[in-house]
Amino acid sequence: MPKSDWYTSSIGKKALMALSGLILLGFVIMHLLGNLLIFLGPNALNAYAVKLRHFGPWLWVARSLLLAAVVIHSITSIQLARENRAARPVRYRVYRPAVSGYAARTMMLSGVLVLAYIIYHLLHFTFRVTNPEISHGVDALGRRDVYSMVVLSFQQPLIFAIYVLGVGLLCLHLSHGIGSTCQSLGINRERTIARANQLGQAIALLLFLGYVSIPLAVLMGRVTIPRVF
Repeated sequence: MPKSDWYTSSIGKKALMALSGLILLGFVIMHLLGNLLIFLGPNALNAYAVKLRHFGPWLWVARSLLLAAVVIHSITSIQLARENRAARPVRYRVYRPAVSGYAARTMMLSGVLVLAYIIYHLLHFTFRVTNPEISHGVDALGRRDVYSMVVLSFQQPLIFAIYVLGVGLLCLHLSHGIGSTCQSLGINRERTIARANQLGQAIALLLFLGYVSIPLAVLMGRVTIPRVF
């Protein structure tokens, strides 16, 4: 198959969607590991934020790669969804999903909602637009006080709910996407599909528990802003 045909074929689009999905999954895992530093206290998280900014141009290279992955993943998923609908021009009178689970049947919807959540998340925690009153503080060392921003954010019920819902949708998307990625890249075979799906569900559950542990710890008073006497 010529390269130009590969890019425009369903196989090529599935491969591009899978590879971009793996890049995004890697970021989700690394992002969680960084976020969990909040349990080590303000200095650990704020120092981590400073180290990230010291990457300079490389940080923007990473951000550009992630943005490209989001764009490719979104475009290829939309194209494949349209191709699937075009291949089935007559709608079913009664739709009875025999094999696919809820996560598989709602991949497009969860993907759109996750994209909306990512935009909000960036506006809040990265660009500090949505809640400037709690996003521009500095700590005793003059560093951006990421720790206090996170704690003050999750003390607000609306932000808490949006975060938990957004993470839940992301992990629902991943619970099917990881197994599907393995299949698209030809990593698993017919006899290993079930195991790949189970692995994807397990990874998604662990990510959900990891991310949600942070706002829950704030809600329960386990993570608080230290008092200065």
